[in-house]
Amino acid sequence: MMTSVYGCAECGADLNLSSDHLYPPDFFFEAGNKGSLSFSTIDTAKFNFEKEDKLRPFFETLNYWGIQRRRTKIKCNHCGYLVGYIYDDGPPLTGGTGQFHMGPSQVIPRAPRYRFKIKSLRINS
Repeated sequence: MMTSVYGCAECGADLNLSSDHLYPPDFFFEAGNKGSLSFSTIDTAKFNFEKEDKLRPFFETLNYWGIQRRRTKIKCNHCGYLVGYIYDDGPPLTGGTGQFHMGPSQVIPRAPRYRFKIKSLRINS
């Protein structure tokens, strides 16, 4: 299988995103997958990051909603175009079953997930 490399849809700059670091399409995330590609790792030199902390109701999916949303905007370093967000709902960093053995919870630290909007990416190769 050939590896795809993605660039910014706005300016065409190489974002150094490789399909080798993509999560499988059937991998479930609380914040959903619709209209996006999720990566496990990115080249931080290619992006600017901007913290976002909103206090208002939000709905990602029927089962994933809340009052306070914390996420980080990912912007193209070349043109400043918003290409995605960083969420903290990636796979658990530890192999535990969570508090009281009831499954993963807020207590278990989770890996960051880099979620890019499909419309903001262009396949370069």
